Amino acid sequence: MTTEATRGHTFDGIQEFDNRLPNWWLWTFYGACLFSIGYWVFYHTIGVGELPSEAYAIEQEAAAARLAKQLAENPIDDAALLKLSKEPAFVAAGERIFKNPAKCALCHKPDASGNIGPNLTDDMWIYGGKPMDIYTTIAKGRAADPANGYMGGMQSWEHEGLQFVLQTTAYVLSIKNTNVPGKAPEPNAKKEQ
Repeated sequence: MTTEATRGHTFDGIQEFDNRLPNWWLWTFYGACLFSIGYWVFYHTIGVGELPSEAYAIEQEAAAARLAKQLAENPIDDAALLKLSKEPAFVAAGERIFKNPAKCALCHKPDASGNIGPNLTDDMWIYGGKPMDIYTTIAKGRAADPANGYMGGMQSWEHEGLQFVLQTTAYVLSIKNTNVPGKAPEPNAKKEQ
């Protein structure tokens, strides 16, 4: 037996010492408690500081404004869209948008092989496969036109914002001509020149 103070219980013959916590640990714990009270008062009670979600929203608005200014100075064209399709972070953001089951993947499948909408990985395009054609199709949408053989259509995604349209366009350009097996080309689709 030991002469040190132990707790009054034993499990399987094992006794637990009644050691005091180190001061550095106690002061860290007390400091964290005081900090949390100050944080709550500063951010939630008084409302002086910006919460991370608010700071993120402000940062995104600033980025969108910078992008809009940049696009006003340098309009969107085929070269700019092709350049964006070579930016890995931009394409990854577009892939996340595309694969969202409530967005593009609903009609085109997550692998873009076509479901209701056409296969976007081949070289056959209904409304044109040039970068600006793809951008316009995503931004403005396409109405069904049975007289000219366009039975489907596509909704406009312009309401989601410019960044959404640019990222999605960059992703579609990055997967174009990868030829994932899927839906056969539409009868009115034309081979890209």
